[in-house]
Amino acid sequence: MRPVEIVEVGARDGLQNEKVHFTTEQKLQLIGGALKAGVKRLEVASFVHPKLVPQMADAEAVIAALPDLKDVTYIGLVLNKRGLLRAFDTREGNKRGVDEAGAVAVATDTFGQKNQGQTSAESVAVTKEIVRLARENGMAAQVTISTAFGCPFEGRVDPARVIAMAEDIAEAGPREIAVADTIGVANPRAVFDMVTRLRERLPGLPIRAHFHNTRGSGIANAWAAYQAGAEVLDASIGGLGGCPFAPKATGNIATEDLLYMLEECGVDTGVTLETLIETARFVEGVLGRPVPAAVTQAGGFPVPRTE
Repeated sequence: MRPVEIVEVGARDGLQNEKVHFTTEQKLQLIGGALKAGVKRLEVASFVHPKLVPQMADAEAVIAALPDLKDVTYIGLVLNKRGLLRAFDTREGNKRGVDEAGAVAVATDTFGQKNQGQTSAESVAVTKEIVRLARENGMAAQVTISTAFGCPFEGRVDPARVIAMAEDIAEAGPREIAVADTIGVANPRAVFDMVTRLRERLPGLPIRAHFHNTRGSGIANAWAAYQAGAEVLDASIGGLGGCPFAPKATGNIATEDLLYMLEECGVDTGVTLETLIETARFVEGVLGRPVPAAVTQAGGFPVPRTE
């Protein structure tokens, strides 16, 4: 089985809608646990207005304290040029800063207006400009197409629309394009078809997939994406997450659950499951409640023997 890359999004997407406040140090412990487990690519913060997403108010402080590891990529979410300039600023004075800008285009107008104040077409134009400016300034950039399978306001999304958006965005030269099931309505057949078509239309451009487990199909969808050829999968330690602008969108697929499934199927990720579980339990301590991840509650298998 071919290997797959996991992007840990817990420190950003996992926390952005969380009511329990995580301190800068606690976020760094979460990130540190993922690094210790072997994760090499992490979404660590978003450059958005703190009044809109209070959990991200310390984005610069988190980034400034990240360990300078050469084989690791730190991603910062940017929704507009102002956010990208903040990402650039993290590199001032020969600082490491963020390595990669993550931009977001939206597949439907209503969600785009509520989430980013942009129509779908406007969000595509903005992401292309973000990619262009990032590349001009020596920063990698990638684009996620949100609500790629369904929208809480407009219903199911035509796959042809998403494919056309991806082709348009690809002209700007992102390092990869992702499709996101923002509200957790996708099914494995739809995911397999979408990723297959993207790979056919965009040969050579890596495809990443992002799933929420709102209706319990997230892990199955991730497997379908992998089988269709997706090279990268997003996940969040503990299964935390949700979107403040997507009603009833519950957590991301849990990194522990994804890793267990992939390992059992013979897929190499380079990540250690037990260390992820330890980190998820740290997160539970901060939250004061269990995390949604099934594997954190049940453990791996076979269960390690204690003498």
